[in-house]
Amino acid sequence: MAGILSVILAGGAGTRLYPLTETRTKPAVPFGGGYRLIDFALNNFVNSDLLKIYVLTQFKSQSLNVHLRQAWYLSSLTDHFIDPIPAQMRMGKRWYEGTADAIYQNMRLIEIHDPDQVCIFGSDHIYKMDIRQMIDFHKRRSAQLTVAAIKVPVAEAHLYGVVQVDEQGRMTGFVEKPQNNPPTIPGDPEHVLASMGNYVFDTQTLFAALKADAKEPGSTHDFGLDILTKLYQTHPVYVYDFASNVIPNEPNSTAYWRDVGTIDSFWQSNMDLLADDPPLDLFNPKWPLRSYHPPVPPAKYLDSTDGQRSEVSKSMVASGCVIRGAKVRRCVLGFNVDVQPGTELTDVVFLGDSAIGQNCRISRALIDKDVEIADGVIIGEDLDADKERYKVSPSGIVVIPKGSRIGF
Repeated sequence: MAGILSVILAGGAGTRLYPLTETRTKPAVPFGGGYRLIDFALNNFVNSDLLKIYVLTQFKSQSLNVHLRQAWYLSSLTDHFIDPIPAQMRMGKRWYEGTADAIYQNMRLIEIHDPDQVCIFGSDHIYKMDIRQMIDFHKRRSAQLTVAAIKVPVAEAHLYGVVQVDEQGRMTGFVEKPQNNPPTIPGDPEHVLASMGNYVFDTQTLFAALKADAKEPGSTHDFGLDILTKLYQTHPVYVYDFASNVIPNEPNSTAYWRDVGTIDSFWQSNMDLLADDPPLDLFNPKWPLRSYHPPVPPAKYLDSTDGQRSEVSKSMVASGCVIRGAKVRRCVLGFNVDVQPGTELTDVVFLGDSAIGQNCRISRALIDKDVEIADGVIIGEDLDADKERYKVSPSGIVVIPKGSRIGF
């Protein structure tokens, strides 16, 4: 046995992010002006020098496959790889029936490499993590499974698997998405310790658990609900505190991790990037965040023909954007967004490749790719009217689906 193999689970349908996931899988959703959600997991592995990576795909994976080919190709001259693996029904005519089943159906791929440990991570969270530090923790504890965890408010406990640990960090309890009375952190009744869905397994422990789970008739084949709940009772399962992870050149950074599974959390995570001192630093040269950048020119800011000045404040603007005599405040603009004179944009996230006409007012909105908006359109000021035409999130974010033509 030798080395470490990494597997990224990237088959999520992302139904709570609809309509952003109407035509693409959740990990392929654009984020932060120039990235896709999966880029954060991939950068964590690559920056941690873990370069044997399988990406398991399933639903609506075409845009994800194109992105992986454009942004994440590794030369075949080495034994390093980032390979997308579609669902191949290796164990019968069925799709993946859960996160554990996805790995079970691809056990042969793992066996080929005969690794000591297997890292199994999700693909749709926003964070930075030196995964080598988690692996070192796993080895020091002689763990057979290590689970990454983070402190979250009690009010959010129902969204996660909640873990309990002893003073040495060994798991002593696990409750999947508790609806009432979740076990809180000792001495901190306002928070629970939530599983991040990131695992480091000793390979033989992983294989044994997957084979046993596959034979269990009532199993949902989920890592948290079915594998973890059983394994910690019989094996040395440890919990890695994500807050202890240190990124090079960021000695004072906080443990930023966001599950962008809803429209509101997705929009807010984009807004987080615009803070004067953002909780997630995109500009650290010691931890570069790679992605695919299309062959487009730098962003351009112009006056209108009648002399209106462009005003851009507290915003991120990707390459290919052209802003003509418009006001842009607290916005994230993906590649190739064209904004015409007299338009005012406030608290808007554009995924890219869109055109906005003259004298529009748009606020607190999330606009997917390939959208055209005519002159004079107002979005975000009358939510009752917006709800008749668009999806509006619980916090009032108006969502414009991909390919929409508004006001024509």
